[in-house]
This record gives sequence, structure tokens and C-alpha cells, in this order.
Amino acid sequence: MLRFPIRGRSSHALSLVVGLSLSFSALLAGCNKPATDEAKSAESVSLSLGSEDILQLGTSEHRSGPVISGSLQPELRADLRAEVGGMVIKVHKENGESVRKGDLLVTLDSSVLRDNLQSAEESMRAATQSLEGAERQYQRMKSLQTQGMVSMQGLEESETKRNSAQSEFVASKARVAAAKQQLERTEVRAPFSGVVSARKASAGDTAQIGKELIQVIDPSSMRFEGQVSADQMGVIKVGQGVSFRINGVAQAGDQLSIRGTVKRIDSAANPITRQVSVVVEMSAKDRPPVVGLYAEGIVETSNKPTLMVSENSLRREGDKVYVWVLEGNKISKRGIDLGDRDLRLGAWVVKSGLLAGDKILRTSGSSLKDGQAFTLRAEASVKVGS
Repeated sequence: MLRFPIRGRSSHALSLVVGLSLSFSALLAGCNKPATDEAKSAESVSLSLGSEDILQLGTSEHRSGPVISGSLQPELRADLRAEVGGMVIKVHKENGESVRKGDLLVTLDSSVLRDNLQSAEESMRAATQSLEGAERQYQRMKSLQTQGMVSMQGLEESETKRNSAQSEFVASKARVAAAKQQLERTEVRAPFSGVVSARKASAGDTAQIGKELIQVIDPSSMRFEGQVSADQMGVIKVGQGVSFRINGVAQAGDQLSIRGTVKRIDSAANPITRQVSVVVEMSAKDRPPVVGLYAEGIVETSNKPTLMVSENSLRREGDKVYVWVLEGNKISKRGIDLGDRDLRLGAWVVKSGLLAGDKILRTSGSSLKDGQAFTLRAEASVKVGS
């Protein structure tokens, strides 16, 4: 049998396999090259930062304490009620209208009381005449008795009549005063300057004695009446600061932007909630014109300097929190550990990861890359805190 060598055919096949492998490697290298170039291009992009983009960290006062919640109530509030019975003739003021002390608010029917006053005045006029006649008679009898023309008994009788007439005159005078007072009570007037907060009656209503007619408040006496847990009363004292927010009043986010001072602490807890009432005095510029708005905040029982950063500067990835720190001419993605939030400023307490004087980006962006270079448009950065 003849055997033919196959060496040439194997060499040719091997050369073909090697050639295909090199071509495939070149193709892969060509495919990866644009991605590599794109990554290098992204890394080479330099950020242009201004002073408004950079925040230099400094210590700020972190104030904390027990939570207080309640509503705004006026210190001066009058619930005006009917002091005499009668029909409501007219209500002169509507809700929200300003009033001055002495302004007429509600008029009740006064026809019956006016008749009573006229009757009392007539009785007083008759009593006055009787007293004058009895006084003249007594003076005559006194003169005659001095001359011995009448007995002592006659003088005493005239004096008794004079005294009875005088008593009747005093009683009739009191009845006139009472009738006038009752008539005046048919006109309900504002006890102080303020605003009508609630109208409880309308023309045609029958007002019994004690029926609530209208409510007047003084907005300038508005205060925060809050409730604090009884187990926190040991750290609350009169004069401490309070930071709180009012629902329905424009403010920056959820910050406790309104300031007040503890004015009074009740000595007894509420029998149902077991909380203690605390009255907080607030400045005139922070008082809203609406009563009853809900408010909540903290009583500042502790105050210590600490590093804090705003929510805008943070980058959150799951449970981890990062900030962009300026190091040299590049930005670095640095992990930090946060504490509780300062509700007064809306910033987070930094427990670790940053030091006073570190410069960070004021706003964290999703397109930023760790190690990315930057240039400053202005050399100075803004420093907050002290």
C-alpha cells in the first residue's frame, strides 16, 4: 500500500486557523476602541465651578429637644353672649371684619325693655314728688313742735312718712338704673379692638339668655399653645427658645423657621392625653391672621456646635450616603455617616467623614464622576457656619 504525506495539508489548515484568530482579535479590538476612547473623553471633561457651586464646611449650632405640637390661639378672645332674652334685630359685622372697642355688633329687640324703663321712670317721678311733699310736711311739723303747737308724736309720724318716701325714692331710682342697664344689653358691643372670628346668630333668631352671638379675637395677641410629653417636663423651663412651623403658612420646605419663647408651663397634665400644656410667645411679624392653625416644632433644650450639610449636597445610593469633596483639582466621591436632622435648618448632622474646612459641591449631580477634574471660575468659595 502506498502512503502519501499530509504534512502540507496540515500546515495549510493551521495557517488558516491562525489567520482567522488574528482577524477576530483585530475585530474585537476595533469594537472596544470606541468605548475606550469615549471613557477617556468623559474623564477628560473638566467641570467649571463658580463660588456659588462650592460650600466650605463650618460648624453650626445644632439645637434639639422635646417635640411640641398644638395650635395658634389668641390670648384675647371674647365669646359674646345674650345677657337679655329677645329677638335678634340685626348683626352688624361679618366674619373677618375688623372692629374697634365699643363698635356695635348685634342689636336685640328692645321694645319690652324700653317700656319697662319708661314705667320705672314714671315710678321714680312719683316717688320724687312724694318725697318732696313728705320733706315739707316734716319741716313744718318740726317748726311747730319747736313752738309747742304740735306734740312730739305728730312730729315722729311726719318723720316716719318722710323716711318711707325717701326709701321709695331710692328703690325707684334703682329700678330705673336696672331698666337702663337691661336696655343697654340689647346692644352687644366689642369689648376691645380686634377681628370678628365667628358669627353665631342671624337676624330673626330668638336669643335666650346665655346664647352665643358673636366671637371677637385680637390677632396681635396670637400665641402657640402646644402640648409636650409629661416625661420631658424636667428639661423644659420658662424662657427657653422654641423653633416651630405653622401649617398653612408659606415657609422654606419643612424647616422650623419660626422662633418663639416659652412663656408659661401648666402645673397639671391633661387627664386624657397625659401631656402638659406649654404656652409659647411669638413675635408680631410671625403671627398669622387666622386662628386655630396647627403648629409643631421643638423646645430647644440643648445647643451644641456641629458640622451639618443640606440634603441637596448629598448623594444617596441605597443605605449609603456620599458627598462630592474637592481635593486638589479633582472631585472625590466620599462616604459619610449622618446623625439626626436639624429641623430648624433642614440640614443633616455629620457624624464622620468630613471635617470643618472641607469644600464640597453645594448640589450633587448624577452625571458627576469620581476623580473628575474641575476648574474654578472664582477662587473664593462660600463659607457657612462659624
